Amino acid sequence: MKIITRTALLCLLLISFGALADVNINTADAPAIAKELKGIGEKKAQAIVTYRKQHGPFKTIESLTNVKGIGLKTVEKNRSLIKLTSK
Repeated sequence: MKIITRTALLCLLLISFGALADVNINTADAPAIAKELKGIGEKKAQAIVTYRKQHGPFKTIESLTNVKGIGLKTVEKNRSLIKLTSK
């Protein structure tokens, strides 16, 4: 019984960590951005990708606020999920 309980707890823990995945805003496509970031739907995610294509890679997380429709609150809410490099 203890083994089943421990296994169940381990599974829940792994699932919860998987829900906190990182997204690289300089390489991810719009569906991945929309899926991983809170408050970012397909339209805003596509705006991120379009901005990136027109202006080059984002150098700071805060520079996401240059994308129309994305404010500092949204950036702060997602700061721990956003990556800028592939590392």
